[in-house]
Amino acid sequence: MPDDLTRETARLADEVARLNAHRFVRVQNSVWALLWFQFLRGLAFGLGTAVGATVLVSALVVLLSQVEFVPILGDLAKRIIDEIRQQP
Repeated sequence: MPDDLTRETARLADEVARLNAHRFVRVQNSVWALLWFQFLRGLAFGLGTAVGATVLVSALVVLLSQVEFVPILGDLAKRIIDEIRQQP
């Protein structure tokens, strides 16, 4: 029984050492590295959100501009396109 406990403790120590050597844990241990990582993550998130919203809205406007047989949607799409074209 004591040998099993010693062996399990050694295995646990090896796993903890392996986890501490992992890149994610090393980044979490350094405040400056964590701040830099979170800053870059925020930039990527903001850029992805802006690009994704732009693509989605432009695809929606193009799709709506093709729908002219429904009077309400056709007029709405036409007004949106006219408003976009008037912007400098």
